[in-house]
Amino acid sequence: MPLLSVAQIEELSAQALSGHGAADWVAAEMARAIAWAEARENRICGLYYLESYCQQLRTGRVRGDAEPQVDRPRPSEITVHAGDGFAQPAFTRALDTAVAAARETGIASVAIHHAHTCTALGYFTEAAARAGVAALGMTNASPIVAPPGGRSRVIGTNPISFAAPDGQGGVGMLFDQSTTTVALGHITMARAARRPIPEGWALDAQGRPTTDPEAALQGTLTSAGGYKGWGFGLMAELLVTGLCGSLPSRAVAPLKAPEGAPHRLGQYFVLIDPRQSNQFQTALADLGAAVTAEEGTRIPGRGKTPLQEVEVPASLYQHLTDLAAR
Repeated sequence: MPLLSVAQIEELSAQALSGHGAADWVAAEMARAIAWAEARENRICGLYYLESYCQQLRTGRVRGDAEPQVDRPRPSEITVHAGDGFAQPAFTRALDTAVAAARETGIASVAIHHAHTCTALGYFTEAAARAGVAALGMTNASPIVAPPGGRSRVIGTNPISFAAPDGQGGVGMLFDQSTTTVALGHITMARAARRPIPEGWALDAQGRPTTDPEAALQGTLTSAGGYKGWGFGLMAELLVTGLCGSLPSRAVAPLKAPEGAPHRLGQYFVLIDPRQSNQFQTALADLGAAVTAEEGTRIPGRGKTPLQEVEVPASLYQHLTDLAAR
């Protein structure tokens, strides 16, 4: 497989996005997000999405020239209208205002309206943590999850993420996970590779466990931990649809469909100033020590160095270079 530097991935991704209609600043931000995911071996949120981004820029399903509108209607409330554009540039435009609000009031919310899928939520919460605030984020997605015991799709994989600052400009903790047993991209990648999926990931259309990725895509994904993950998925659905004006998951068309209406998803974040308590960094250090007391254990988001080079499958590399050349 070709070996590319993360810098090359970012450069080629920016070229591809600009060539398909994204404004230069938007293309640069999205390319950073793609490279960020690839450096962390999160391919389903990296290059795996680039072709879809480019297709949807061409068809108008996502607006590459959208200028996010940032407002602060109340001291602790930040709203961002993404204008049917990408979520990452919308969040970036709001971040300084949101951090200032959290510093002033102790806690602030950021509600992004009418946005494209945000892929890796950790990209957002990490940026907040590096700015010195703790961040909890969530979003919804196209429907693929039924209530425990049911077969009708009601919500999406509805991921959640949390990041905490380390007090020195870095990240002390970060997790980013779907509220399903596995992210949908793992199912679609298994189908493309013609390999089975582990039992427990999904149910077929009749509600039976399946290891066939095609049957899984016709059925539903399981919630992580059963009703426990289902509860977190519902929480994300309610906060995002209720506070961000997002379409409910059951009304969202498949995220990677080349044509169709804009996603009009929402992303909701809570930013917390850890300086409101002199215990925060002590608690984080104590927790980290407890977690890492045994060999081979670690706090999520720590102890792993982002890759500088990434092996890219030949077919994906060809797609990347073709998209960048257009």
